[in-house]
Amino acid sequence: MSLLSSILLGLIQGLAEFLPISSSGHLAIAEHFLGQAGVPATPDFFDVLLHLGTLVAVFVAYWKDIREMIVELIDGVRDLAHGTTPTPMPPARRLILLIIVATVPLFAVLPIKDWIEGLSDNIYFVAGALIVTGFLLFASDRVKKGRKAERSARLLDVFLVGVAQAIATCPGISRSGTTITAGCFVGFDRKFAVRFSFLMSIPAILGANILTLKDAITENTIIVSEIPVYLVGVAVAAVVGYACIRLLKMIADKGKFGWFAYYCWAAGLIVLALTLVLG
Repeated sequence: MSLLSSILLGLIQGLAEFLPISSSGHLAIAEHFLGQAGVPATPDFFDVLLHLGTLVAVFVAYWKDIREMIVELIDGVRDLAHGTTPTPMPPARRLILLIIVATVPLFAVLPIKDWIEGLSDNIYFVAGALIVTGFLLFASDRVKKGRKAERSARLLDVFLVGVAQAIATCPGISRSGTTITAGCFVGFDRKFAVRFSFLMSIPAILGANILTLKDAITENTIIVSEIPVYLVGVAVAAVVGYACIRLLKMIADKGKFGWFAYYCWAAGLIVLALTLVLG
């Protein structure tokens, strides 16, 4: 892989992972057209590293929340050992419970993981999924503002957001856009919907990366000599990803996700047109 390709894919990953425009969809589109230009497909190991780069961005942006959850996890284990439970449950501890419940629907995806990943080769599906993402984002701006946060969100609410995250494993369906929209529909405060979307991405990204890394090791597709080039793309993904998280926080405050709807519609239609013309 060339240094330019690594930087380009890192830029796409950083921009699209957190902005509600689908990183998987954009990477699939980039790989499709780069492939037509004779550029090899992205190695699975590099894909893992790109996602870890954006995961670093989440840890930096939400370190306070993550630190509090780690402390509460340790305290929770200690309380469980002593047979005691604080009432009411500390917000950070309840947030851990909410994230666990929201992650459960992802296990339903495991049996069809390979089939879903194969959808990235169908550029028509990816383009159509981007258009669907646009409609979801357009609808999110028109939902009545909610007030629920970690203290008041129900387990059913976060489970439904988790179902949205499972659906968003399809390439072209934005994970952040779908989960934030789902959060708005179940009554989350917009700021909490964004915060919860990013925090619940941690186990999702880690789990997906472990599975992909296992496949890469099993298939012996790791090219050690290219790791320095990969790391440049990872650094780009991390820096750009952090900037996009900050940007999305500001956009969430104004309730302007619809801006991205127009982009997704345009991107989906342009890709469909290019695919029909170029074959």
